[in-house]
Amino acid sequence: MKHEIKVNSLEEIDAAAGEFLKQISGHCLIAFFAPMGAGKTTFTTAICRQLGVREDAVSSPTFAIVNEYRTRTGEPLFHFDFYRIEHIAEALDIGFYDYIDSGCLCIMEWPEKIEEILPEETLKVYISVNPDESRTLSWED
Repeated sequence: MKHEIKVNSLEEIDAAAGEFLKQISGHCLIAFFAPMGAGKTTFTTAICRQLGVREDAVSSPTFAIVNEYRTRTGEPLFHFDFYRIEHIAEALDIGFYDYIDSGCLCIMEWPEKIEEILPEETLKVYISVNPDESRTLSWED
């Protein structure tokens, strides 16, 4: 089934993140495919707010590759940024499979850099920038 959520402005992002979480219930591996500047980290931050992660704890893990946050229930949430990955081995070296096999929510930015090792059950979400600068998230499950 095809899903879409349109985010018209930053003022709507928290509501969109809440709706996204409802619609993806049951998925714990989320891969955001989008061009630079489309809002992957911004949307991830909104998801984290919805899950009760301290906002000051959320940052792009561009250099660390992965950040771990805690939700309001104490559950770990792993946020990956594979932008600087040049070889699949770099993802494997950080224990990628340990993270994704944990059963915890894993949100991935720049997954195209490691697409060949993404598990089949990964939910691939595409963020597009519309001419009016709104964003559309789309995915199929």
